Amino acid sequence: MTRAALSFFAVALFASCTSAPPMSSVDSVLLIRGGTLLAGTDLVQRDGEAIAVRGQRIAWIGPDDQIPSWAAAATSIDASGMTILPGLIDAHAHVEGLGTALDTVDLVGTTSVAEIASRVREAVTSAPAGSWILGRGWDQNDWAVREFPNATDLDAASAGHPVWLSRIDGHAGLANTAAIRAAGITSSTPDPAGGRILRDGRGNPTGVFIDSAMNYIDAVVPPPSRKLRKERIAEAAAAIASRGLTAVHDAGVDQQAIQLMRELVDEGKLPIRVYALLGDDDDLVQSWLERGPLLDYGNALTVRSIKLYADGALGSRGAALLAPYSDDPGNEGLLLSTAEHVESRARHAVERGFQIGTHAIGDRAVRLVLEAYRRAGVQPEHRFRIEHLQVVAPEDFAPLASRGIIASMQPTHATSDMPWAERRLGPERVKGAYAWRTVLDSGGRLALGSDFPVESVDPFLGLYAAVTRMDLDGHPAGGWMADEKLSIREAVRGFSLDAAWAAFEEKDRGSIEVGKFADFTIVEGNPMSADPSTLPETRVRYTIVNGRLVHSAP
Repeated sequence: MTRAALSFFAVALFASCTSAPPMSSVDSVLLIRGGTLLAGTDLVQRDGEAIAVRGQRIAWIGPDDQIPSWAAAATSIDASGMTILPGLIDAHAHVEGLGTALDTVDLVGTTSVAEIASRVREAVTSAPAGSWILGRGWDQNDWAVREFPNATDLDAASAGHPVWLSRIDGHAGLANTAAIRAAGITSSTPDPAGGRILRDGRGNPTGVFIDSAMNYIDAVVPPPSRKLRKERIAEAAAAIASRGLTAVHDAGVDQQAIQLMRELVDEGKLPIRVYALLGDDDDLVQSWLERGPLLDYGNALTVRSIKLYADGALGSRGAALLAPYSDDPGNEGLLLSTAEHVESRARHAVERGFQIGTHAIGDRAVRLVLEAYRRAGVQPEHRFRIEHLQVVAPEDFAPLASRGIIASMQPTHATSDMPWAERRLGPERVKGAYAWRTVLDSGGRLALGSDFPVESVDPFLGLYAAVTRMDLDGHPAGGWMADEKLSIREAVRGFSLDAAWAAFEEKDRGSIEVGKFADFTIVEGNPMSADPSTLPETRVRYTIVNGRLVHSAP
């Protein structure tokens, strides 16, 4: 990716020909001319207009033939044939997780256990003796034989190296025999609360660990060095900017990650804005509740939210359901937090000015969270969130909206899961799954994201999924549960203004208006009027954050 050395600074926008205050000699000005501008909260298409940026904010917008004199000699971008979108925001992602995925064995798209073993075998050839082989991305639901893999499937390929491979959703992992032995797991090792060790007929672990059972293996994996973590965060941030994202909500970070991001901000090496949700660790949460939120550090980093987990994932049958899985009678999934814990965290967060975003995928988990928030006294102005909100009982959409709970959802989860979701849930319950349109029609608010690296970091794949509900091959024709589609305008809002709302930033970000920060995603063509089937091919030409060009395509 190419990052420009120049820093462009901004001032304000919207309303034709708004005049600017006198310009300081230290102000830099960026002028964007030509192209189609999506202006204001309604994303109104405006042609033949220019944007002048001063400092970090939008200073003026108006007809191209009326550019003010103070901006006439500015550095300019010719956006002819392009569309200037408000800076796109991913409302649920994992920055360091993406960096780790870029740095370990990539298992996304594997079609069998044999292919996983082949990639492990390749990694072993360059790995130091005895070192751990780590990877992520397998999904047994995509295989011809939809069964969980086994430790012995990896043993021949791993040459004695311990191997630990996370499932695509991060809610299950596959260990080989060497890794199981390193962790001391035997047939007598109990399932932990909120977790499950898959076992053979004699009670021996098969190699698959679900949700909190993964901690057994994680505890013996050597942690990455501080230097490596910082490199991974920086590499991920560069990749994120290259896809046109100007900001991400990083769902679950620890104290060292926050410190590393602060260092990158100080060094001018964090090209995107990060809204961080703290991981649910007692010491971490307590220390931040005592000190209070960190707001707009370097205009690039905010810490004011806490990430909780109510349940697991649907793909590994860990999502907590009100009734058993249709394809696994007797299994209702796993609760990872008690209602009392969610209520306590929510109550303390309200008192100390923090937001809560709780991972809840199954309908039982969603109801638990809604009730816990209610008992904690959560009001609409607190802007609490439910992350994923994948399966919702029909009667729970109304309280979600009336209590102002933000639905932080990921469109590509629906198109990834649709081949098997109905088998998990049955024909009736699936009607409340991935129900974006129902959320909006009930008066709720959507904030859209990807959950990368679980899904692709590319926001245009999310926009495509939101408006078509089809996979990249165009299946099924007309879209899966097509009544839940969004319009392209609603989808772009979900990735911009409504995502900004979910971070209390709608006054400064999320739309192109005079006075707001100059965050733009500039793409070739016009995704608002293009055939939706072409959205995945959208090419990002420029990413601008706080008036600074952070990505420029050739």
